Amino acid sequence: MYRYDEFDAAFVAGRTAQFSDQVKRRLSGELSEDQFRPLRLMNGLYLQLHAYMLRIAVPYGTLSSKQMRMFAHIARTYDRGYGHFTTRQNIQFNWPKLKDIPKILEELASVEMHAIQTSGNCIRNVTADHFAGAAADEIIDPRPIAEILRQWSSLHPEFSYLPRKFKIAITGAPNDRAAIRFHDIGLQAATNAAGEIGWEVWVGGGLGRTPMIGKLINSFVPNEHLLAYLESIMRVYNRYGRRDNKYKARIKILVHEEGLETIKGQVEAEFAEVRGGVLTLPAEEVDRITAYFAPPKFTAQPATKIDVAYQSIIDPAYGRWLDHNINSHREPGYASVTISLKPVGGAPGDATDKQMDDIADIAERYGFDELRVTHEQNLVLPHV
Repeated sequence: MYRYDEFDAAFVAGRTAQFSDQVKRRLSGELSEDQFRPLRLMNGLYLQLHAYMLRIAVPYGTLSSKQMRMFAHIARTYDRGYGHFTTRQNIQFNWPKLKDIPKILEELASVEMHAIQTSGNCIRNVTADHFAGAAADEIIDPRPIAEILRQWSSLHPEFSYLPRKFKIAITGAPNDRAAIRFHDIGLQAATNAAGEIGWEVWVGGGLGRTPMIGKLINSFVPNEHLLAYLESIMRVYNRYGRRDNKYKARIKILVHEEGLETIKGQVEAEFAEVRGGVLTLPAEEVDRITAYFAPPKFTAQPATKIDVAYQSIIDPAYGRWLDHNINSHREPGYASVTISLKPVGGAPGDATDKQMDDIADIAERYGFDELRVTHEQNLVLPHV
């Protein structure tokens, strides 16, 4: 699992201190709500009908038991005893008091978490397949590339004020569990004729009031050129995306109205200029980041398969759970286990502070201290 380096720690600490001062100025009346709005949005804070809402990033959906316990603590101490996991692998707290936000961000920073770029017209939290690094059908673990994309997009000087919010999803498997074609940019692992691993790039997907399926703009971009290619797409969007109408400002509208071939030509022209430059990814840097995502120390297991049919006879409810909540693992004798956050009659994605504490305990005991948030608003123990 990724750990903050010195830059990350200093960056988050500096932003937390900066926003704490901005909150004080808002509470004192020195800043009006209109002046405060762009500042709070840069830090994941929304103003809803009755209260502020804080959205916290869970990069590529991966978190530890310690981080989950921090969520439970925030829910219990600063909210109404629950948090809401979203379709984009974030968590939201819907009732925090403005005066408490700096303290919440300070406590989040102590477990290497933050709310930066979870709102506003910027590149949002990069999401990934929730079975990344575990799934039996995976070509490559996409999380190292997702982490590189997080670093590249954080406070990017050219893309901090885009025409509209921008969302990227990535999967390393042929079966798309990250909904990549419903994102502004979707990346799917692919191999070329030489057996090299690269990325299919999809562009112009999205849901909302005008749902559209993304279109394939490039069938194979090598790892070392991926940042340059994505930067080329972002430059075209930043230049031509509409800023006069927020309902027509997403890249999906630009691709739809201009046509894929036109956009592709503009992207390729940009790519020809930046390819081979400072955005080239050195293999040693990819290897350095990949080392953070080394698999746990698995042990040989005598049993490699669950007899679901037998269990269904003994206990039908447990049999149904096994059938629906267990995903095959790349390591024999292990499985990925989905914990549903969809109670009958309840809001999907909600989890109480006690549930979050209990899930953290289970992950620590049975799942190598690792958890995932899914696009279906559930949680996953990836290595059981």
